Amino acid sequence: MRRVRHTFLPLVVSLLTVSCSRSTPPATPSASTNGPAAASAVRKVGLLVTGPVSDGGWNEIAWKGCQQIKDKFGAEINNQLVTRPEQFESSFRGYASAGYDLVFGHGAEFSDAAMSVGPKFPKTKFVVTGGTAHGGNVSHIRMKMEEGTYLLGLIAGSMTKSGKLGQIGGQPLEPVKQAFAAFEKGVHAVKPQAVVTTTYLGSWNDANAGKEQALALIRQGADFIFPNADAAGNGVFQAVQENASKGVLAFGANSDQTALAPEVILASSVLNVPRAFLLVAESVNDGKFDGAPYVLGMKDEVVSVVYNPALKARIPASVQTKADAVRNDILAGKLVLVHDETGTSRP
Repeated sequence: MRRVRHTFLPLVVSLLTVSCSRSTPPATPSASTNGPAAASAVRKVGLLVTGPVSDGGWNEIAWKGCQQIKDKFGAEINNQLVTRPEQFESSFRGYASAGYDLVFGHGAEFSDAAMSVGPKFPKTKFVVTGGTAHGGNVSHIRMKMEEGTYLLGLIAGSMTKSGKLGQIGGQPLEPVKQAFAAFEKGVHAVKPQAVVTTTYLGSWNDANAGKEQALALIRQGADFIFPNADAAGNGVFQAVQENASKGVLAFGANSDQTALAPEVILASSVLNVPRAFLLVAESVNDGKFDGAPYVLGMKDEVVSVVYNPALKARIPASVQTKADAVRNDILAGKLVLVHDETGTSRP
């Protein structure tokens, strides 16, 4: 699980990331307030991210989620950029000490810190996007991105001419690995002999590294590239654009990334993180938060596949029909790609 620029992206986007370490949440320009808080249990909401909230993908959609909470509950919202794991606990503590009611750690990497800090601040609800944290005043959101990436894999497997495809991740977090595994499963459902190469950059923000890795895969014959790498994915899209004449295409992840490279992004596996965040905030406001995981997918309108309208005609009608049929199977519960240990789907 992880951004909007236009067709020919400069690689300087990676320079936008700055590290900050604070024991209390930052004020302006990150903070946003809507005047006096409404009479609700959600008055102050914090967001911890590992990349800029202007990345056009993973972190930006989280900030949009906070803005929806602000609009509904009149809450004060704030985001903090933390780039090193040793900052996670202190950042959670900073928000809790400042009286925040709900704090999101946007990424599975925040799980351990949330579980460590949570019991010390029982009045604050801590929610991690991904991961395994849960219990008491700590929970996590698991968005079933694999439901979307399986469909992308099915499309790619049906259309590939070389039989070689590539996936590029920022880091091998469990939600990313699950999404990539589902993409590969979708490819092999229609083309068992296809080769899917998966690599990780070790960074969510290094667009240069993303471009170089994509170029390497393209040189090896890959004609479909699927990045889940946040801002680093911008470099992947640039590499694909430079090879568009060879028929190379890409997919977007987390948000509808069509605008980043409209000439080559065929479709995106989209996570409606704003809706997921709002569902969590509503449960907090209604007094229903109990630490159980929030498991949300297509049937919850949190996961979807969005086609690039300019390129959809390149997908054969038979492939679109197959993808629609599989989507209906997922909605009906006939196709389950990851079996959750908790078996819990809420709200």
